[in-house]
Amino acid sequence: MESPVAPSSTVSAVKTPARWWRAWWRSLSPTRQDRFAALAPVASVLMFLAAIVASFWYLRTEEVEREKEALRRDVEYAQQRVRLRLLERQEQIMRIARDLSNQDVERADFGSRAEPLISQYPELQAITWIDERRRIRASHAAPAVTSSQLRVGGEVLKPGETTNLFNAVRDLQQPLYSQPTATEGESAPLLQLQVPLSPQGKFGGVVLAEYSIDSLLRYGTPTEVLARYAVTLLDGNGRTLAGTPLPPRTNALLPWATKANQYEIPVSPVGNGLVMRAQAYRTSLGVVGSGLFWLVGTLSVMTAWMLIATWRHTRRRLQAQEALVAETNFRRAMENSILTGMRALDLEGRITYVNAAFCQMTGWTEAELVGQTPPYSYWPEGEYESLHANLRDELSGKTVPGGFQVRVRRKSGTLFDARLYVSPLIDARGHQTGWMTSMTDITEPNRVREQLTASHERFTIVLEALDASVSVAPLGSEELLFANRLYRQWFGSQTSGHLQLVAQAGVLPTSYSSGGMDDEDGLMGLPTDSLTSARSENAEIYLPDLGKWLEVRSRYLNWVDGRLAQMVIATDITPRRQAEEQAARQAERAQSVSRLITMGEMASSVAHELNQPLTAISNYCSGMVSRIQGGQISEEALLTALQKTAHQAQRAGQIIQRIRAFVKKSEPNRTLADVHEMVSEAVELADIELRRHNVHLTHYVAARLPQVMADTILIEQVLINLMKNGAESIAQAHRPPSGRSVELRVVPRHVDGRGVIEFSVQDTGKGLAPEVLAHLFEAFFSTKSEGMGMGLNLCRSIVESHQGRMHAENLYNGSEVTGCRFSFWLPLATAADATINSAATSTPRTIA
Repeated sequence: MESPVAPSSTVSAVKTPARWWRAWWRSLSPTRQDRFAALAPVASVLMFLAAIVASFWYLRTEEVEREKEALRRDVEYAQQRVRLRLLERQEQIMRIARDLSNQDVERADFGSRAEPLISQYPELQAITWIDERRRIRASHAAPAVTSSQLRVGGEVLKPGETTNLFNAVRDLQQPLYSQPTATEGESAPLLQLQVPLSPQGKFGGVVLAEYSIDSLLRYGTPTEVLARYAVTLLDGNGRTLAGTPLPPRTNALLPWATKANQYEIPVSPVGNGLVMRAQAYRTSLGVVGSGLFWLVGTLSVMTAWMLIATWRHTRRRLQAQEALVAETNFRRAMENSILTGMRALDLEGRITYVNAAFCQMTGWTEAELVGQTPPYSYWPEGEYESLHANLRDELSGKTVPGGFQVRVRRKSGTLFDARLYVSPLIDARGHQTGWMTSMTDITEPNRVREQLTASHERFTIVLEALDASVSVAPLGSEELLFANRLYRQWFGSQTSGHLQLVAQAGVLPTSYSSGGMDDEDGLMGLPTDSLTSARSENAEIYLPDLGKWLEVRSRYLNWVDGRLAQMVIATDITPRRQAEEQAARQAERAQSVSRLITMGEMASSVAHELNQPLTAISNYCSGMVSRIQGGQISEEALLTALQKTAHQAQRAGQIIQRIRAFVKKSEPNRTLADVHEMVSEAVELADIELRRHNVHLTHYVAARLPQVMADTILIEQVLINLMKNGAESIAQAHRPPSGRSVELRVVPRHVDGRGVIEFSVQDTGKGLAPEVLAHLFEAFFSTKSEGMGMGLNLCRSIVESHQGRMHAENLYNGSEVTGCRFSFWLPLATAADATINSAATSTPRTIA
């Protein structure tokens, strides 16, 4: 049994949305109701137009899809026809290649086999027999082939795409297609097929078949496809090889529909190198060209035009109402949001208007200020007289364009600084009714200005107290923009000192010509990057007038007035330069002393070395005297004895001269040095000491080593010291005779991406203890009881002065130390070093 309340509930539920809609509509303001009422017709028309456009678009899309499907089927059918035609020709060419491989066809019969194929199939343009050496054995071509494309028997294939395909066929042993790029003068590009010849399983050349792509398209594509579509053959880069593509369509109404309906597919077995593309001819006007479309479109446009005209009329009425409300709100908002206090006075000095900012600044309300006469409540006590004078000037029209500064008292009793600007107040009829005054709080700007002044004073004090000269001068002017105390003490208050520092430091010039007869740009030659970036030029110069060495640093900056200026900072480095020169002199003396010590330690060995030629000379002379006295010597024997005596004397002189040059050397002189000569001199000097310790010396120098920029005597000193230390280490280790050897190796290396020459001295001593390795190159550190500890320190200093590095390490056989290796490297000479060396050698020197 149904409840009596159910129908009432259903009706209420149905009417609820309508009641809600009426309630929402009544809640809107009349302006919003008018706006919604005006927009409703426009929205309906737009929805109608959207439905019409969507319908026509759907119909057109269906039509285009059907055309694309038909195009795809026809193009795939045409591609299959062309593919079958290519495969048939390929099979025929392969038969010829098989007969040539089996030697069933001679050179004379090749033309008779190729001629029927070329005459029967128009796409075949030429068939060529090429042997394994890329030499053309025989060739037959169609009459349409140009002379530049003919292949003559006996010629060799030139490098190019045909040769590249020949190499690929030789490597893969299978037929390959290629589409060579057409050269200038060729009538049309040709498609190439190369089939390998395999006599007795070996590569014996290829049979080259060349197709006309245009004929392949004309005779291989079905006529019904050519009638419906514009068919073209393209290469892998999209260039047209055969056929004529459709020109771009021009459609001002639908510019997006200008592209023709087309489909592309690669032609097998050629692959992506040959693509068939078909473009459909336009056979119908389409949906847009139908009369129904234009009829519906015209009616829709007319309906939309009438409704839009009605909507624009209603919109203009609403805009006028909104403009009035917006103008009122804007003026009120501008009045309340402005940060500058505004005050209006009548001609008697009574306040008639103040804005919210003025009230916020002073703390008094508008009701408290309007109507006041001087003295005003915001005037500070004790300043009435000066403020009255300012007010009289204001009312009399004696206004200052830049305004005037006053002090204002807030309602809380605090004071702040303000600047007042006064202008006449003109009404709508052009009559002056009073004065308008704007007031700005300048307490914070005044505080910032005071802080900047104090900061400037501190900065000036710091610059004046610097122990470096600081000067700033603009480019192209003799004006000195800034100079600190030390600059004025050295050079006075003129720009000459600044220019002298810049000129001697070799940085960019500070003056340039502002113009001339040839209008040459004075800033020509300046760097193109930002001059005021963090970039500076450093140089060390000597000023004879001051008797000082100065380190000059220069950089460019934008001065406060926008001019490009140059700042120069000069620091006195005279004590440092003197210390460096003294250290250099001490290092030179230490090197000389080290060489003397080395020669002192080698004195006995040198004496033994000299004793041998001197003893030989004495023996030769004594023998000759005795044999001459006895009349037992012939002229030939006498001549031989004299030659041997001269040779021994020359040997003794060379030893003395080598030792003298080694000891006398004091001033470093880096020149282009031959590594082989340098190593030979060091080996001859060190071999004396090594033989004294019964140590065998072996050396290996790589062939054709490039030259290095080095002081040969200093590098020889390093090598001698390292080889002598190795011999002493072997002697202390008491190695047996078979294990007493020192090896010197000189080989090229690469360190940090640059070429170097590495020198290594390897001994068979007892190695170096870990605590010795940690302090090995320190000055005055030595493991010898009588050593000074300067040898290895000087060696490392000499190597580093040549931009090289030295390293020491122990050699191990398992956990046992079997020796030690010292190595160092020197960089190769550069082209700039060679130029400097040639200039130095060409300059004459006076030798004492």
